[in-house]
Amino acid sequence: MKRIYGVYFRKTGRVGYFHSKISLKRGQHVVVKTQRGLEFGEVIEDEIPVGELNKEETLGEVERIANEKDFRVVDTLRAEEKRAEEIALSKIKEHNLDMKLVEVECLFDRSKIVFYFTAAGRVDFRALVKDLAAILKKRIELRQIGVRDEARIIGGLGPCGRDLCCATYLQKFEPVSIKMAREQGLPLNPMRISGLCGRLMCCLQYEYQTYVDFRKNAPPLGSKLTTDRGEATVVDYNVPANRIVLEFENGLKEERPLEEFSEKLKNSMEKEKEE
Repeated sequence: MKRIYGVYFRKTGRVGYFHSKISLKRGQHVVVKTQRGLEFGEVIEDEIPVGELNKEETLGEVERIANEKDFRVVDTLRAEEKRAEEIALSKIKEHNLDMKLVEVECLFDRSKIVFYFTAAGRVDFRALVKDLAAILKKRIELRQIGVRDEARIIGGLGPCGRDLCCATYLQKFEPVSIKMAREQGLPLNPMRISGLCGRLMCCLQYEYQTYVDFRKNAPPLGSKLTTDRGEATVVDYNVPANRIVLEFENGLKEERPLEEFSEKLKNSMEKEKEE
């Protein structure tokens, strides 16, 4: 029976999902077959039920568990990549190209070398490609990427102190808006809600829908509620705990479960509609 595992590719910072006829463990290195050919990666997600993934998310097959020869190949490729990077940086300067080289990747089967770069606009790198191909004797691909992809490849720690989501498990970048930060009551200071890439943090979308759903059922801030301890005013929310903060006439504040009042509010709204 085939199993599916999540495999991490260090060079591009991406995670792919692959079928495997053999049982694998987290931390094992494997050689997998993709559209680009054979690639070397690390298993970072244990066996995943087939029903949890779309067919589009499964990239290919696990060819084998990496052996000593495969590790030697990787070591050789790393040396080739370093040499290719030094040559590329020299040629970029020589051609006076306005571009920033981010990463160099020699494919596992040695069929091609990919140079990832960022630039403010379009770059005419035809002369650069010719020079690199003549020196390195390989097929050359220059791929322009965005700042988010740059952060994915370089990696680092986010404001939360953990490895960047994009560099570990995030498969694709979803749209993120300032509205998501506003809905969650976060400070709208760009320095506080932006990631290492300079764009709004991807994690702003993780709990956004939870806050939206909470507010649909919660009494508005400032509204008066009747409780078993008398009348109180809604002064704040504790969305992760699904609770509202009440302030009583004596100044005492207390958190109460939202469900304690959501049904009453629902019945009240239905009565108003009937009237």
